Amino acid sequence: MARALMIQGAGSNVGKSLLVAGLARAAARRGLSVAPFKPQNMSNNAAVTVDGGEIGRAQALQALAAGRAPLTDMNPVLLKPETEIGAQVVVQGRRLATVRARDYAALKPTLMPKVMESFRRLAASADLVLVEGAGSPAEINLRAGDIANMGFAEAANVPVVLAGDIDRGGVIAQLVGTHAVLPPSDRDRIVAFLVNKFRGDPTLFAEGMDAIAARTGWAPLGILPWFDQAWRLPAEDVMDIASRPGGPIRIAVPRLNRIANFDDLDPLSTDPAVSVEIVPEGRALPGDAALVLLPGSKSTIADLAHFRAQGWDIDLAAHVRRGGAVLGVCGGYQMLGRRIADPDGIEGPAGAVEGLGLLDVETVLQPRKRLALSEARDRESGLDLTGYEIHMGETTGPDTARAWLDLDGRGEGAASADGRIRGCYLHGMFAADAFRAAFLARLGSPGTGATSYGAGVEAALDALAAQIEATLDVERLLALARPV
Repeated sequence: MARALMIQGAGSNVGKSLLVAGLARAAARRGLSVAPFKPQNMSNNAAVTVDGGEIGRAQALQALAAGRAPLTDMNPVLLKPETEIGAQVVVQGRRLATVRARDYAALKPTLMPKVMESFRRLAASADLVLVEGAGSPAEINLRAGDIANMGFAEAANVPVVLAGDIDRGGVIAQLVGTHAVLPPSDRDRIVAFLVNKFRGDPTLFAEGMDAIAARTGWAPLGILPWFDQAWRLPAEDVMDIASRPGGPIRIAVPRLNRIANFDDLDPLSTDPAVSVEIVPEGRALPGDAALVLLPGSKSTIADLAHFRAQGWDIDLAAHVRRGGAVLGVCGGYQMLGRRIADPDGIEGPAGAVEGLGLLDVETVLQPRKRLALSEARDRESGLDLTGYEIHMGETTGPDTARAWLDLDGRGEGAASADGRIRGCYLHGMFAADAFRAAFLARLGSPGTGATSYGAGVEAALDALAAQIEATLDVERLLALARPV
C-alpha cells in the first residue's frame, strides 16, 4: 500500500517545489517508487506529458527527480492566468474553460473528484506519493471548497509538513502565525515543520526552532540551507527567471506580462557561451545583443500591445537594421508576423491586430489546443532535437516556405530571406546540446563545445538531495508518511 506525505508552505515561494524534488530523489535512491503530486497549480510554464496533456513544469521536474515519466495525474488542476482576473483551467491535462477568478470558487467542488481520481491512480503505482501544496493554508479566506492545501489533505487523509522561508525574514511569524489562524482540525494535520533557505550558520537559529516548536507543538525536522545550484534547475514561476551573466553571446529577452513556457531560456542561461538578459518594462532592448528572443505568451495579443507600449517594437526594428538576429517561439513567433486574428474571441474580444511585420506570415488563433511531444531536425545543421508544442493557433504565409525545422514529417517555422529572423512553435529545442552549440555558433559563439544541459540538471538534483540528506532528518520525515 502506498504512503503519502504533503509539503505545504507558510507562504508562496518558500521552496516547496524544490523540496519535493529533492525528497523525491532522496527517496528514489532508497529504492522507493516515488510519485510527485500537486492537486492544483498556477503557472503559465507548463510541460507536455507522455500521455498527451499538460502539467506544471515543477511537477515534470519532480517526476524527473523521482525517475518517472511525467503524467497528467501528477497535476490534475492547472490554472494558467490569461488576465489579472481570469485564467484558463486545465483538468487532467486538458483545457476545460477560461473562468474569472470570482467564478472559480463555484467550479472547485466539481474538480475535487478529478483530483482524488488522479491521486488514487498515482498511489496505485507508487510506494510513496509526495504531495505539494499551493500558496499557504493560512489563506483561510480560501478554505471553503479548497482543493490545493488542507481541503485536499482532509479528503485524502494525508499528514502535512509545513515549510517556512527564513530568507525573506519573519519565519517565526510565518509558522506560528499559520498555527494561530488555522482551525483546530487543520492545525492537527500538521505533524512537523522545517525552515528553508537559511544563509550562514544554522546553529544561530536553534533558539528560533525551539520557539516555533514550543508555540505550535509541531516537531522540528531541521533547517535547510540556501541551495545555490537552484539556478541550474528549470524555473516554474516568472519571479524565478533572472538575467544570467556569462559568455560573450548576449541574448536579450523582453519580459512579457504573460510570458509562458520560458523553459526555453534554461539551457541558454546555463551555457557558458551565453549571457541572458531579461529586459524589464521601462527599459530599452540592449543595442549590442546578438539575439533578441521573443518568448511564449499566454495572451499573445495583450503581450504584443505591452511590447509596443514599452517601445520595444522600435528597439527591435533598430536591432534588425544593425544586423541582429531575432527568434520568436510560439507566441513570440505569432507576434513577428503581419497579423494575428482572433475570430472566436479566445484571448478577448473577437478581432485582429497588426503584428510586428518582421516575418511574412499571419496567425489565426483557434479554440483547439495542440499538445505534442515532438522530434525534429534542424535543416541547416542536420542535427536532431526534441521538444514540445503547446499552442492554440495556426500560422501560414510566404515565409513558411523557408521552414527551418523538419517536425514529425512536416516543415515547421518560418524565416526571413536572409535567415536572421526566425520563428517556430517548438519549445524546448535548446535542451539539445549539439543543436544549441550549432545555433550559438551562427551567432558568433567562439566554440566552447557542447555542454550537457541534461547532465547539469541531474547533477543539481543529486546535489539538492545530498543537501537535504545532510541537513534534515529524512528518515524521520519519510516515516511521517501515512498509508492511503
